[in-house]
Amino acid sequence: MSESGGKASVSSPIYSMTGFARVSGRVSDLLSWTLTLKSVNHRFLDLQMRLPGGTEPLEMRLRRQLKEKVLRGHLEVTLTIERGLRPTAHFDRDLLQGYIAAFRIAATESALEQEPDLNAIFRLPGVLTGETRFSEEEMQALEQDVTAQTGRLVEALNRMRGQEGASLALDLAAGMKRLDNAVAQVAQMRHEVQKAYFERINQRISGLLNGNGVIDRDRVLQEAAMLAERSDVEEEVTRLRTHIQHFQSLLQAGGEMGKKLDFLLQEMNREANTLLSKTGGVSGNGQRITDLGLRMKSEIEKAREQVQNLE
Repeated sequence: MSESGGKASVSSPIYSMTGFARVSGRVSDLLSWTLTLKSVNHRFLDLQMRLPGGTEPLEMRLRRQLKEKVLRGHLEVTLTIERGLRPTAHFDRDLLQGYIAAFRIAATESALEQEPDLNAIFRLPGVLTGETRFSEEEMQALEQDVTAQTGRLVEALNRMRGQEGASLALDLAAGMKRLDNAVAQVAQMRHEVQKAYFERINQRISGLLNGNGVIDRDRVLQEAAMLAERSDVEEEVTRLRTHIQHFQSLLQAGGEMGKKLDFLLQEMNREANTLLSKTGGVSGNGQRITDLGLRMKSEIEKAREQVQNLE
């Protein structure tokens, strides 16, 4: 279990986009079905339907139901139908003879001495009518049964997604706590770094002047002070704290947040890069701030990988 500042209550569930659920039903002794949902991360809601032919009306109803209940993710929807044999199965004589004739023509044209396999032909679509054909009433019953169970199936999917989402939220909260701690350390050393930066510029200018007084020393030092002020990381620290607080408030609120969190992390990464550019090459605590900045970027990158899987 990752470290955390404590499990806070949220007003809405936090869903991961990874989950799996399955539900089965039986319409009659001859017709049963299984519907599965498999979800992985995706920028938008991407439904991939895998349903048997002849179930197009059912597919449209499933699409509408799922769009109302799932916001984001690549969702694979698979329906399998198990068809039992009827007590009196019949075969289609014309279709059977057509398959046999086609087989013999192909064998003759290919100079092959083979006879058709009747067992194999009976497995071809439409030959055994009792295996493949169901009445309109049975298909309507199938549609009603499947759509009636879809809500329960999505609930099962969301339970799994909610469990993983809650775990991700705890990890993200712990990461924000570590990030906030690094920002606080940078804030404590800010003035010392600014002073060290100014002293470094002052030494460089003194070496250039070499005591000859040709250049206005006071004016140059004034410019150096302005450069040192620009090296101050106060703005970056303030923005980072604001972004962290916003991030934490979104975790507290729950609900759909993946895209918002990803945007905040991009902004945090931008501030961390600016901080590193300002403190690079400064001795003393400047190196310490550089180390902290690199630690920030590591935490931010880890969080970005995690939020990619949040709805």
